[in-house]
Amino acid sequence: MSIRYSQDFKDSLVKLHQEGRSLKSLAEEFGPSKDSIAIWIKQATPVMIKWQSKTLKDVKKLEKRLAILEEEIKI
Repeated sequence: MSIRYSQDFKDSLVKLHQEGRSLKSLAEEFGPSKDSIAIWIKQATPVMIKWQSKTLKDVKKLEKRLAILEEEIKI
């Protein structure tokens, strides 16, 4: 059974990592695996797209919205 963590919880662990905490120490103290925390960090890491900073999560939201709009155009 997988555990669902709130976005606030994920964001707080990402912030702690950005402040210098290791993946190992975060996993030991808070419970999620190092791999899960690493994924959350990757999702929160901004990338530049057309001179704008976007996170992976932002890009996935935009792709989802684009797919919806493309379906609406077909109708």
